[in-house]
Amino acid sequence: MGPAAELFQAFRKEVLALSPEVTEEFRKLYMAYKVRGANFVSVVPRKASLRFFLNLNFDEVHDPRGLCRDVTHVGRWGTGNVELRLRQAEDIDYLLSLVRRAFEKQRGVG
Repeated sequence: MGPAAELFQAFRKEVLALSPEVTEEFRKLYMAYKVRGANFVSVVPRKASLRFFLNLNFDEVHDPRGLCRDVTHVGRWGTGNVELRLRQAEDIDYLLSLVRRAFEKQRGVG
């Protein structure tokens, strides 16, 4: 298993543990994680990294590390206006804090 696959497995375990409501859907070019029938995060696998698209507006993201990018007007696979690339396991907790925000927004909590 390569580095991106290991990162994906670590992410997948945590995102599915958010709630029994979370479902995953494997699409041709990306994986979608949904709650209440809509994506809150999409994952596009790459050889050495994973690209995450959060279903948030860029101004809704608190990103003190500056890892997110506004892709509102950029073509992409998946759903979401915020992109974050994951290259190392040390960034998973940071990513998950942002994913939780998208999850809560989709559920109508935040």
